[in-house]
Amino acid sequence: MPAPVPIATRPLARTDWPAIESLFGDNGACGGCWCMWWRVPMGGKAWEAAKGAPNRAAFRALVESGRACGVLAHAGGEPVGWCALGPRADFPRIARSKALARDWGPDTWSLNCFYVPARWRGRGVAGALVRAAIDLARARGARELEAYPQAVAPGARQAGAFVWTGVPALFDGHGFEPVHAPERGRCLYVLRLDR
Repeated sequence: MPAPVPIATRPLARTDWPAIESLFGDNGACGGCWCMWWRVPMGGKAWEAAKGAPNRAAFRALVESGRACGVLAHAGGEPVGWCALGPRADFPRIARSKALARDWGPDTWSLNCFYVPARWRGRGVAGALVRAAIDLARARGARELEAYPQAVAPGARQAGAFVWTGVPALFDGHGFEPVHAPERGRCLYVLRLDR
């Protein structure tokens, strides 16, 4: 295991596009997504058409306008992780998921996407991002924060590309409570921030 490296986190700034581009690389983090999966309302052909350059341009516009919310992690001056969060209404695709259906309000926020390059996984980056995301959501007035970890069968391993919303263990130690937690598949966890 590599030696521990201090991980610094901070909220995304309008000037952070170069860091995002460096972190996500040519593939847009995963398959041309550019952190747009939950933001593009429709799947199927609409999603296929958006992958790659269109998603890159759309996310860059969100970052540079200040409309994207998230947390960046750095180690030794290098970007090593990202998580997206913001008001649930900013992510219309969540409403299309039956597994994530629940009553929610304008002060419900969504913590819905992580990207940590393979060489930085298992080094505490995702946990640092969760802690910073909770602080950011609370500071910006969220009363509850949803998360959508991917459950994996005990003893099974899952490729990083399939756990981009995290795994249940990532949220268990931070006060999130399961609302819907199957043995496999997408879960719904909620953290009450108004307690």
